[in-house]
Amino acid sequence: MTDTPSAFELLSGAPHSPVLLHVPHSSRQIPAGVRPGIVLSDAELERELDHMTDAHTAELAGRAAELAGLTPWRFVNRTSRLVVDPERFPDEREEMTAVGMGAVYTRTSHRRVMRPDDTDPEPLIERYFRPYARAMTGAVADRLAATGRALIIDVHSYPAVPLPYELHGEGPRPPVCLGTDGFHTPPWLLAAARKAFAPCAETGLDSPFGGTYVPLDFYGKRAEVGALMVEIRRDTYMTEPGGPAGPGLSRLAESLAALVDAVSG
Repeated sequence: MTDTPSAFELLSGAPHSPVLLHVPHSSRQIPAGVRPGIVLSDAELERELDHMTDAHTAELAGRAAELAGLTPWRFVNRTSRLVVDPERFPDEREEMTAVGMGAVYTRTSHRRVMRPDDTDPEPLIERYFRPYARAMTGAVADRLAATGRALIIDVHSYPAVPLPYELHGEGPRPPVCLGTDGFHTPPWLLAAARKAFAPCAETGLDSPFGGTYVPLDFYGKRAEVGALMVEIRRDTYMTEPGGPAGPGLSRLAESLAALVDAVSG
């Protein structure tokens, strides 16, 4: 099948910005053709979207882009992670498959059935996952070609209280969790993030979520591609689960913009 541009969007930044704000989990949209494969009732699906959507993170990235001195690029998923999760491996490498939450989820955040066990994930992988991966790879390649480097800042949020699906939910849950990769997160990038988010209270490292997203064409191969995951605890900026944003969102946008500025030069 062909690519589905409406499923994601690349928003242009300054030509010489190396920064790409990646927002993979902010949408609640489930395409009509995908809905019949999900066995939850409409009310159950809404509750699951409340729990699993990184609410307001697209707005957070947008506000930060407006505040930054050199406008970063933004790659935003316009469909829900319940369609496909673009940050999961689509094969046996994905540890979340153990709880039914690989690239195509078959279980909910509370480990209930979301899709039948015999669901073939391939149509969704082909329709949504692979086009997304190709487009994200192209966006990073464009930043490399334009600036000689690329910096992916992965923008997420997470609940204050662990959900049953979490494999590592017993660790610290700081207001800001910074997810790192041993190859793609250099010390200077981590230091810049700690400084930028200091006004938002404590920052932690790789707990409750670790790692960061890098397209596989570059992963472990191109040190010019830097990457950092920023996980914001939801009670610091919104009413959980799935409620409105509060004043904390503005403070976070200022910090995210400060990080963009610090790494853009």
